[in-house]
Amino acid sequence: MSDKDDAETMRGRLRSERVNSLFSEDELIEDYYDQPAANDSSCWNDYGLSTLQSSGTVSRSSSMHSGSTEGLDASAQLLPIIKAGWLDKNPPQGSYIYQRRWVKLDADYLRYFDSEKDTYSKRFIPVTSIVRVASIGDQKFEVITNSRTFAFRAESDADRNEWLRTLQQMVDERKFKGLNRISLFQPPTGALESVDKCGLLELRGFKNKLYVVVAGEKVFLYKNAEDYRQGIGITYIEMNVGNVKDVDRRGFDLTTPYRIFSFSADSDQEKDEWVEAMQQSIAEALSNSEVAEKIWSVEANRFCADCGSPKPDWASVNLCVVICKRCAGEHRGLGPSITKVRSLKMDRKVWTEELIELFCQVGNCVANQFWAANVPPSEAIHVASGSQERRRFLIAKYKEGKYRRYHPLFGNQEELNKALCATVTTSDLAETQSLVFCGAEVSCFSGDLDFPNPISLAEQAGQKLQMEFLLHNKNSEIPRVEVGSSEEKHYSVILPSVTHNGFLYKTPSMAKLVHERKSREEFSRRWCTLNDSIFSYYENDRNAVPNGEIKMEEIVCLVNNPPDTHGFESTFEVYIESERLYLFGLDNPEAIWKWVKSIAKSFIHPRADELLSHDFERIGRLQYKGGLNLERAKEGWFALSQSVLYAFFEDSDKEEAVHLKKLQELSIQGDSLVLVERRRTLYIQGERKLDFLGWVAAIQKAAGSSGDTLSEQQLTESDIPVIVDRCIDYITQCGLTSEGIYRKSGQNSKTTSLLEMLRKDARRVRLKEGEHHVDDVSNTLKRFFRDLGDGLFTKEFCQDWLKAAAVENEEEKIGRYRQLLSSLPVVNRATVKALINHLYRVQYFSEMNQMNTHNLAIVFGPTLFQTDGKDYKAGRVVEDLISRYVVIFSVDEQEMRKQQDEITAIIKMRIAGSSSGTQQAGDFICTVYLEEKKTEAEQHIRIPATMTAEELTFEILDRRKIETKEKEYWSCFEVNEREEAERPLHYSEKVLPILHGLGTDSYLVVKKQLSMENMLIYLASRVSDSKHGMMKFREERNLLGLGLSTGFHDRYFILNNSCLRLYKEVRSLKQWMPAVETSHRPEKEWPVKNLKVYLGIKKKLRPPSCWGFTVFYENEKHEKQQWYLCCDTQMELREWFASFLYVQNGGNVWPSESSKVRASRTQQDSRLGNISLIPLRGNENEMRNSVAAFAADPLTLLRNV
Repeated sequence: MSDKDDAETMRGRLRSERVNSLFSEDELIEDYYDQPAANDSSCWNDYGLSTLQSSGTVSRSSSMHSGSTEGLDASAQLLPIIKAGWLDKNPPQGSYIYQRRWVKLDADYLRYFDSEKDTYSKRFIPVTSIVRVASIGDQKFEVITNSRTFAFRAESDADRNEWLRTLQQMVDERKFKGLNRISLFQPPTGALESVDKCGLLELRGFKNKLYVVVAGEKVFLYKNAEDYRQGIGITYIEMNVGNVKDVDRRGFDLTTPYRIFSFSADSDQEKDEWVEAMQQSIAEALSNSEVAEKIWSVEANRFCADCGSPKPDWASVNLCVVICKRCAGEHRGLGPSITKVRSLKMDRKVWTEELIELFCQVGNCVANQFWAANVPPSEAIHVASGSQERRRFLIAKYKEGKYRRYHPLFGNQEELNKALCATVTTSDLAETQSLVFCGAEVSCFSGDLDFPNPISLAEQAGQKLQMEFLLHNKNSEIPRVEVGSSEEKHYSVILPSVTHNGFLYKTPSMAKLVHERKSREEFSRRWCTLNDSIFSYYENDRNAVPNGEIKMEEIVCLVNNPPDTHGFESTFEVYIESERLYLFGLDNPEAIWKWVKSIAKSFIHPRADELLSHDFERIGRLQYKGGLNLERAKEGWFALSQSVLYAFFEDSDKEEAVHLKKLQELSIQGDSLVLVERRRTLYIQGERKLDFLGWVAAIQKAAGSSGDTLSEQQLTESDIPVIVDRCIDYITQCGLTSEGIYRKSGQNSKTTSLLEMLRKDARRVRLKEGEHHVDDVSNTLKRFFRDLGDGLFTKEFCQDWLKAAAVENEEEKIGRYRQLLSSLPVVNRATVKALINHLYRVQYFSEMNQMNTHNLAIVFGPTLFQTDGKDYKAGRVVEDLISRYVVIFSVDEQEMRKQQDEITAIIKMRIAGSSSGTQQAGDFICTVYLEEKKTEAEQHIRIPATMTAEELTFEILDRRKIETKEKEYWSCFEVNEREEAERPLHYSEKVLPILHGLGTDSYLVVKKQLSMENMLIYLASRVSDSKHGMMKFREERNLLGLGLSTGFHDRYFILNNSCLRLYKEVRSLKQWMPAVETSHRPEKEWPVKNLKVYLGIKKKLRPPSCWGFTVFYENEKHEKQQWYLCCDTQMELREWFASFLYVQNGGNVWPSESSKVRASRTQQDSRLGNISLIPLRGNENEMRNSVAAFAADPLTLLRNV
């Protein structure tokens, strides 16, 4: 396209005012620009540049060369300017009016601007697209591309010729040298390879959408897709000065120090994709290649240590390997105890001179000589390998050490440590790496008090690189093959790239928990951004330099505070590893929750992202212990939501839930928070005091009673409030025959005090006869029900219950009651049944306590329905429920018979004890079976605190008049139905502590021990006190998802007088000789005194044979483990079990004079006859107490009836 006639435009004449837009008049601005209202300044925010400019006479600038940068903006200095100056440009329509433009030429683009102060051009032309330049008349010249021609006019012929010469020289140089330094958008094909995101977006102030392209470190704007394909655009934005702000549902701003670009996408999802792409572009623009270039100077470091990808820009700083982005994602999945992943370009603070030098000396070459010494070609990965292949390979390489070159001292801990102490004083880094990752302890004692460990030895020797390596591996986990552990980490990305920004109010960071309320005046308004796993806060949204920043990997806990905790309606807290706490707030709960979710998503481990689905109050990572290995704490991810603690454990691939209100015990033992639920124990530990104290307080609060409704109370496993359970149990034990029970009122002060204690922490309250009067306890129970916020029958259904009582038809009434019962919440329904069952028993003793059904209804009607008692409607409901208990609650005949027997046993027991005066405070009654568990085999025995298993056995045999014959070995067995296992009690073992530890699925049975004779023969004939051999081993997966779950595996065991030891493998004949106990370190070791060995393994575990044990372990700290052992033959089973009995009882397996013991036994009180008494059950706390404490603390006799 050429100029029209040589019509002269008036130089220096004033031009009319025009809008300072990205487009000018010659680019058909009227097609794109919406003229704003006079008072509308939202179109462009130029930060110091006027929106409207006058184009007065401006002096022309001479050519500018690369040596001069005066007057250029920051982004323009990224490429040297080859030539710049004023030119007149002819519009595409060939108008006679030229527009004055400031034109810049650099190595990539020819661009023109409204003025020399502008940062963003009106048009850019890639130099690579210029075919030729030509003179077309006085002072005019053309720039010709493949698709378009641009006409310019200079101030003089000399100036024009200088432009022509410079442009032509660049075109010729590229052709001559074959220089293919193509800009990101040379059309048509090369550009697409570098594009991260492209498409149409609305730009505020323009009618039509623009074609926007995110590529590398720049964002490009085009009029349309055709211009993009031709490579000729409007302007581009250097993202090293950019920042992305979320504005509304579909809108976002790209802000720079010079202008705000307000974009709008077609959908929420599309907007998120654009924001993510631009954030990635910013990160790339801000990254520093200096570290990468230094590390890449070593040839081996130019390719990924794992798959061979070129130019890897990530690294594992403790393994000293340089890796690509895809492998870095899989490294993250192994956990920081195995590999610590950092970016060569973005994590600038990590890369000290010592660490860079360490990578240059060790790096991929030396590291792979150790880690990849034995990689089979069939298992190696390559650039195109998928995520699963990479994951399997990296687990084998670094976590299991499958391909490593073993050090000659491997397996000899003492020698490894000595060798490490010697090596760190030299420059042999390869030897140090081999020693450390073959088991040498980085913190071992060197023997020198002045320099007690390898790190201090290296420092004393001046070996800075040795120190650097040791410090990065101070807490590294040594590789070991996890046999049978095929479960994989189900994620293959680095942390999610989450973007969020906006204003928040912030207090100064703190080093202690926030106990006092922070006022609004203590907060300062800050502009906050979350980009590329870094949370930054600025003085305002125009500042480019942040006041501070928090890396997501440093965050250990995030807390969403309850409303109005501080001066702002909503606040959240961020805890970091360096023991600092940051507090932020807003008066917008939705905005705060978005911030909390965004930050949580950025720092939570990807495999634990299921935790984000909960409305959590607190989320973060903590150390815990559980499963078989209680020696080493593991890292888990936890989220607290109301009264449920959700967790992802290191050895589990699914979320576990701990219901805090149903805990049997919650206590602090040393530096651990102990949670006991259903006989399972979790030990939570704090690496850092600050966030751990917050977790302890939050869990304790969530586990306690949080309100005045039933569901907010501490609960039993049966969903009954512990307060109700404690009171009912006590009155059942001590008050069924008390005259006027529930009618009499106890002392008001004692009732108030007891109720307060129960509400504070009912788990810790033990009701004891002598300390608590039954009337005080009964009054406490009544007051609890009367004070319930929503009532037992709920306010919603309360009137329906009262109406049901007026129904005359019996069948219809019962049906109505059943329907209302099923409509109640779970906790209310369970509590109603437990209470009515209890009142049903109370009225059974009405001849003694004077409380028949009617009298109980008079008392409990107004109490449960919270009425004034002026009419009998409420009482009629209670009377109906008690009198029709069996029908309404569907109690079957067997359960009824059991309850009748229990009631009879209780009354006879109390009568017998009171009349004879012989009932000891510690005596309990329980059901013991003879030979098998069935009704006709039941025997109900009173158990004094001193009774042994042998005495209990003879008691049962005497009752049935069974004579023992020679070589008949009768014993009392503890049977665990859930585990399908049984344990013969030692004849001298006290029975009472065993009873307190029995669960609802356990019982005692007396029967013959058929294998005892063979075991005694074996023990008499063996030559050694120890026992060793192979057994198949499996750990129990417990409630918390911990432990093995992939079957039984061969392990070598040694049992001696003090402990049981487990070895993973036997390498030679010598190693399984007894000497191995001192020369070869076992994988596991347990004191024998802490073991309980049961015969049998539950069938659902599919044991390889039927000859097995179930083993329970509990140490002095009450830490518990459970596992299974399986033998190949019955004879092996007998030998191992005999050895356990022998070791645990000091060689005294069977009494030598049992007949004398039986003959000298005192005759038991026969007045009880063979009445059917109830089984005694207990919990974890009671199991841990002494027999004396048990005697003073009677347990419930009627639980879960």
